[in-house]
Amino acid sequence: MPTDLLPLVYALVLGYLAGSVPFGLLLTRAAGLGDIRRIGSGNIGATNVLRTGNRALAAGTLVLDALKAAVPVLLARQFWGEDAAMVAAIGAFLGHCFPVWLNFRGGKGVAVMIGSLLALAWPVGLIFCAVWLLIALTRRISSLAALTAAATAPIFAYVLGNERLALTVLVLSLLLFFQHRANIGRLLDGSEPTIGGGGKQAG
Repeated sequence: MPTDLLPLVYALVLGYLAGSVPFGLLLTRAAGLGDIRRIGSGNIGATNVLRTGNRALAAGTLVLDALKAAVPVLLARQFWGEDAAMVAAIGAFLGHCFPVWLNFRGGKGVAVMIGSLLALAWPVGLIFCAVWLLIALTRRISSLAALTAAATAPIFAYVLGNERLALTVLVLSLLLFFQHRANIGRLLDGSEPTIGGGGKQAG
């Protein structure tokens, strides 16, 4: 393997290993709430942890899931440069969504994308959060908020960053859309639950 590719491989592995740590599962088990994969949507992310009714655990999962993406991005940048940082972000997303330890069934990647964006280009990360919050408050549908924020993120990455950053963010966005494919189906047929209640989305 060419030596100039080795840092990218290291960054990908670092990102994957960090991203594959299932904090949602670990925290809920430590709190005596059982296996988070057996309730709600069955994924290990903060949104599903919130369905246990424990907001503190959900907040902890959100923060830790963001950190497990941000930390490898920052480390990769420090040791191997900006291209490696972008590869580490993709690795963390893949690790979170497809962790080998959980038969490749993980979370949907919203918190991981937030952490990655804040570490790669914090203005883009803040805009992602702002778009998510705006849609969540006005439409009260978490998945729609995440999908809207992800759809606009590559544009802001291009405007505020460069083509490589925009391409990296586009890859993350496409992965996030793939992980939300069931939600997209429910959005289209009007059956997606709203935030704070199990009711269907507004028309």
